[in-house]
Amino acid sequence: MSAVVHLQDIHKTYDSGEVAVHAVRGVTIEIHQGDFLAIMGASGSGKSTLMNLIGCLDRATRGNYLLDGTNVSALDRNELADIRNHKLGFIFQGFNLLSRTTALENVELPMLYGRHHVSGKAMRERALHCLQIVGLSDRAGHFPSQLSGGQQQRVAIARALVNEPQILLADEPTGNLDSKTSVEVMGVFQQLNAAGITILMVTHELDIANYCRRNLVMRDGHVVSDTPVGRRLDAKTEMQRILAAEAEAKLTAVAPT
Repeated sequence: MSAVVHLQDIHKTYDSGEVAVHAVRGVTIEIHQGDFLAIMGASGSGKSTLMNLIGCLDRATRGNYLLDGTNVSALDRNELADIRNHKLGFIFQGFNLLSRTTALENVELPMLYGRHHVSGKAMRERALHCLQIVGLSDRAGHFPSQLSGGQQQRVAIARALVNEPQILLADEPTGNLDSKTSVEVMGVFQQLNAAGITILMVTHELDIANYCRRNLVMRDGHVVSDTPVGRRLDAKTEMQRILAAEAEAKLTAVAPT
């Protein structure tokens, strides 16, 4: 199977005054269709820089990057913007929803910047479908302030899906969420991945990484390990365990002494 993402000897160096910061050093990896990859590492390890390079938000200092067979390194700014809008979907820790815009309108936004005109009716239907995928079609008319953190992140996932990207890139998507809501969101990602969507996720949380299929660990700009997840967590099973524990705690609290 050909790689959707192929990085060959990728380097990224930032000039900071008199000091050169080597954020990524000679990374060579392949990511195939249907992968669910967690990129891990301590602060300053290069994981976010690597994610930005894969997401065409930054350019490598040297090395080759092929995205679905296209040499990204040779593209100009407009071509990179087109790739970001149609081949990649982005999900961030802070949700990045427009506060005065409904969930439905937030999901519609990427279609406004597409190269092909989409009618208002088609935009609405596609946005509603994506909200349905993440279980939020009944919240389409709600504003972000009327949604919980987990619901806002699911709206952000729907927005990332609306242009039918090949790859979802999630940067600490559970970083602002409590444990239970994090499991809920990881369940959405697992469902999407089971449907064939390729997912790359930056996280510093080992338990979150264990919901993925593959863990890549970085240190000082190098990939130090790239291994399949041996004992993968299942979000549906974990949520059932959490709900059962909550129910038992409630029964214990009301039981007569």
